[in-house]
Amino acid sequence: KVWRLPLACEERTESVNSRAEMEIGRYHWMYPGSKNHQYHPVPTLGDRAGPLSSPGCFECCIKCLGGVPYASLVATILCFSGVALFCGCGHVALAGTVAILEQHFSTNASDHALLSEVIQLMQYVIYGIASFFFLYGIILLAEGFYTTSAVKELHGEFKTTACGRCISGMFVFLTYVLGVAWLGVFGFSAVPVFMFYNIWSTCEVIKSPQTNGTAGVEQICVDIRQYGIIPWNAFPGKICGSALENICNTNEFYMSYHLFIVACAGAGATVIALLIYMMATTYNYAVLKFKSREDCCTKF
Repeated sequence: KVWRLPLACEERTESVNSRAEMEIGRYHWMYPGSKNHQYHPVPTLGDRAGPLSSPGCFECCIKCLGGVPYASLVATILCFSGVALFCGCGHVALAGTVAILEQHFSTNASDHALLSEVIQLMQYVIYGIASFFFLYGIILLAEGFYTTSAVKELHGEFKTTACGRCISGMFVFLTYVLGVAWLGVFGFSAVPVFMFYNIWSTCEVIKSPQTNGTAGVEQICVDIRQYGIIPWNAFPGKICGSALENICNTNEFYMSYHLFIVACAGAGATVIALLIYMMATTYNYAVLKFKSREDCCTKF
């Protein structure tokens, strides 16, 4: 049905419309230039877009922060710090150890020639370790960014290849091998700390009031040959009494002892960093493998 207004209402509406048209025509007659004027609606407060309401800005920041591999980032910082402490302090401590041996425990250069060559070789190995772990840490951090973005599907549709999963698996295996190797390095770095601690504790016994100034002081000795770093025919090889106390008071002994402690702590920090790397890379590889299988199943 079509509903119509009463006749009186229709006539009233037509009169209103005609009166409005007459007013508009009168306005244009009085102001001829107003015919070409274009009126633009003023935007309301709801139509104005503020800087905080612009779409994509805040969401983009959250998306970028969500793609940061925080575990790999912490592991990289810890790895760089640990390797730097181990390599730097270990290099200086080895040089101080050679100086102590040459001046006090082995005056004949032929007796510790092999040890000097080994220590020099270890110093070159330290240079290689520092360079390798600097590059390896950056590569693992980049791999962490890649796998985190793929796992969280930050860039649209999930996409990964068999080559990418193979590379991730290779990093998992290599990180496990390096972690086991650094456990050995950590244990090996504790050996000079143990040796210097024994010498330091013997010096503390000599300095104690019970033994200081007595005849038994000269019978308290340290035989460095029992550690196997110099041969048994090295001379003197054994230092006793006040001579041993003078060695403990030297700057070389003090610096080497504390630097070996810091190097051992750096090796421990590197082991912890590699453990974090192992957990992060293993988790990312497992999720990538699961998602790739799920993706293949949905295709078929």
